[in-house]
Amino acid sequence: MTYSKTQILEALRNVKHPETAQDIVAMGMVDDIWIDGNKAGFTLSFKKPTDPFMNSMSKVCIQALEQYLGKDLDFNGNIKVKSPEKKIAPVKRDSQSLKDVKNIIAVASGKGGVGKSTVATNLAIFLAKTGAKVGLIDADIFGPSIPKMFNIEGERPLVRKVDDIDMITPVEKYGVKIVSIGFFVNPEDALVWRGAMATSALKQLLHQTEWGSLDYLVVDLPPGTSDIHLTLVQETSVTGAIIVSTPQDVAIADAIKGIKMFTGKNINVPVLGIIENMSWFTPEELPDNKYYIFGKDGCKNLAEKENIPLLGQIPIVQRIREGSDSGNPAVLIEGSVVEEAFKKLSASIIKAIEDRNIKQEPTKRVEIKTK
Repeated sequence: MTYSKTQILEALRNVKHPETAQDIVAMGMVDDIWIDGNKAGFTLSFKKPTDPFMNSMSKVCIQALEQYLGKDLDFNGNIKVKSPEKKIAPVKRDSQSLKDVKNIIAVASGKGGVGKSTVATNLAIFLAKTGAKVGLIDADIFGPSIPKMFNIEGERPLVRKVDDIDMITPVEKYGVKIVSIGFFVNPEDALVWRGAMATSALKQLLHQTEWGSLDYLVVDLPPGTSDIHLTLVQETSVTGAIIVSTPQDVAIADAIKGIKMFTGKNINVPVLGIIENMSWFTPEELPDNKYYIFGKDGCKNLAEKENIPLLGQIPIVQRIREGSDSGNPAVLIEGSVVEEAFKKLSASIIKAIEDRNIKQEPTKRVEIKTK
């Protein structure tokens, strides 16, 4: 069967841009359609260099074309993506959105898989349970998991114009104000962004969110040390960092790198302490039993070596995993082992923050000087 460019355009009219709800043909996004035998292609022209749907739209287009035209034409690999040259507008460092945020707490880990996001989620919720005003940024741009942990994957925050700037209204659940790049992308899509695009996304989440008055803004960072970490300390005055690790040696080795990054002379962010996650396995039916699956006292020994506090030890409890997967964090279970652990942990963190603010000057933002 022979197809025409008009038929391709008509099929693509069924694809709507998630941000505007307009079809991509009406938006002028489809250019340079070509047909060569059983192969065809076109160019998708995006209006913004950091459009969060840039990677997913090609897939949606192919699905629409196959639905309305069949599979006779092969578009795979033939859809080019074009966007305007990236021009990063200067963001006011003294952002009005952050002016009433009292404490910014970075939750970091040297490696992935140690439960950093689980700790950040349960910590933010418990801080809110104390009556504090709490915000949470999912700064793990390439692997956002906070929406799933709060069971809000389908949420799309309200965006409104304030002085010609698009401002995000955070999603609120369990008393915590939340923003995540996961709200703006399909959860099944992989974000293949260069560092500049990822850091630009973090700047938007930081400065273009209407946080209001907060006692604590918890920032769930990606594992390791990266552009995201550097951007955070450049853009905000971080009150302190918390390092999450398991007690096993391979995790401790990477946790040391995280500590050294924050305490290095070029960064100089206070490390409030270390949290040992998965310290031991405790069956809920045997709350007094402890099985040290990943070793014992690894973070305690590290804290003593680095002269930083051990803020708390969180056991492995099945409900923590179940709560994270279902969007019902385990800390909400009254009287549970997990609630008790986070109650002690939150008290330790609140005290560490108070001591830090009494004894030390506010953290200075990192300035990168170019010759």
